[in-house]
Amino acid sequence: MDDTQSTEPVTLPAGEAADSAPVDSPPKRGRGRPKGSTARTTRTIELHLTVSGTADGEWQAELKQGSTWIERGLPVTAAAVLRAAQELHAQLAAPIDAVIAAAREQAAARVAALEAELEQARKALAEMEE
Repeated sequence: MDDTQSTEPVTLPAGEAADSAPVDSPPKRGRGRPKGSTARTTRTIELHLTVSGTADGEWQAELKQGSTWIERGLPVTAAAVLRAAQELHAQLAAPIDAVIAAAREQAAARVAALEAELEQARKALAEMEE
């Protein structure tokens, strides 16, 4: 006999035919999701929360889900923004606190300037009344 493959059919005993599959065929797909799949645990909901503020200390929040706006232009306080950032993560709170502190300093400087202007106006009024 030579080393080439034989073309004679091979007969298997009765119990082996159903259990064995050819090596070349792909495995059959089962129903449902495959074992070890994390399909249900990896589904996420994306919400985009945007908090913006001005140097005057006016803050607002906007919430978007996908392409749908849920809320827009909601006024929020600087204290609420800082509390929310602290609750979320300390690394978020530090830069937000710095921005709020700078706005606080600008507001304090504006108050001092307005108080000085008010004092000058009171003096001018007092001189007119004499």
